[in-house]
Amino acid sequence: MHRTTSSRRSFLGPRHLTPRGKSLARVALAAALVGAACDDTNVETTPPDVPLPPLDPALVAQGQDIFRFSTFGDETFWTDTLQMNTVIQSAVDPMTALAVGLKVDAAALPAAVVAGIKDRSISLTDPATTVALLKLNAVVGVAGTVENVGGKDTLTRVGITCAICHSTVDDSFAKGIGARLDGWANTDLNPGAIIALSPALPETTKAVYASWGPGKYDPRFNQDGKNGPQVIPPAYGLRGINRITATGDGDQIAYWNRYVAVTQMGGHGTFTEPRTGVSVTNPPDDQVTASLPALQEYQLSLTAPPPPAGSFDATAAARGRVVFEGAGRCAGCHGGPTFTDANTRLHDPSEVVSEPEPSGAPSYASRTATKKYRTAPLRGLWQHPPYFHNGSAPTVEAVIETYDQRKALGLTTAQKSDLAQYLRSL
Repeated sequence: MHRTTSSRRSFLGPRHLTPRGKSLARVALAAALVGAACDDTNVETTPPDVPLPPLDPALVAQGQDIFRFSTFGDETFWTDTLQMNTVIQSAVDPMTALAVGLKVDAAALPAAVVAGIKDRSISLTDPATTVALLKLNAVVGVAGTVENVGGKDTLTRVGITCAICHSTVDDSFAKGIGARLDGWANTDLNPGAIIALSPALPETTKAVYASWGPGKYDPRFNQDGKNGPQVIPPAYGLRGINRITATGDGDQIAYWNRYVAVTQMGGHGTFTEPRTGVSVTNPPDDQVTASLPALQEYQLSLTAPPPPAGSFDATAAARGRVVFEGAGRCAGCHGGPTFTDANTRLHDPSEVVSEPEPSGAPSYASRTATKKYRTAPLRGLWQHPPYFHNGSAPTVEAVIETYDQRKALGLTTAQKSDLAQYLRSL
């Protein structure tokens, strides 16, 4: 049965209607959710690598601007329905914003602001400072319109962009303030805590959001009413991978970008998926479709970050590669230059070690279009714990232990330790 709306869906939760429709949990832009673990049985041969077409520099530059700054018109939702502009204006000072994982782009700060933060003449406990930062377009992933109302800078409109979940900063100025790192999963972000600030939400829905915690988001809660938060994934390292979400619902990033832009962020446009019965149209115009090619091109340009110097033992990692390709039975699914077999197959839930879901949540695959899982690519793995699509493994060591127990691998303590070093080296 299709869930169709000709008006904007609200963020109040799946069964709670406002004049603007069903509620969304819309912070995530979640491009590719981190994938599930797989078995190594019935291994298919990965086809020879085919040279990828070159990226278009002009399209990449356009896509960067869209990724960082385009709201697709979602101010209609975040302002008119959720009233987040008034919440920010009255109650969200910079310290609060940083505490829920929002980031500040240091490059957008004028010298006078930098000096004021350093000498504490600019207060970080005053919501007016947050409004000033939004006026400078310095809050990563949040776009605001600031106007002079009655002689005071007032946040009249606010929306979100892809970067809110899929960018962070390098903390080069201070914790949460630094240079942008596009494509990196913002594992500090607490979407549920942010959404729950809205006065438009009923308490029962706020309780669901409060249950998610930092680094997690459920991109289907507003569609099916089931609560099973997923880890916020990175948006890098996707070039050459056809199935880019944890369940492989689309063959291109543009599929998931459209889903998130329309059904989660609240952008103006349409998303329809007969396999799940989701059909959402947010009027009055389409601000999504024309942006998809450039947005995808930029995301394809984002490469996985190399591991920090000194973050792994190279000698142990060399031994760990032998375990990865042998006793650990990892390479059967995590093969090739992208460390995934997602271009050739998906996996039934019965094959993976990441189910059953934590806290009795329903199978995430059962809520999706494919009803299956793809194998997660591994490059840049060090950057985005916790692991598995649901975050059930807090560390690389926990991933290995889960595999060892569920697949009866019989790995020794030394093999597990070496394998962990190898995974950190990717």
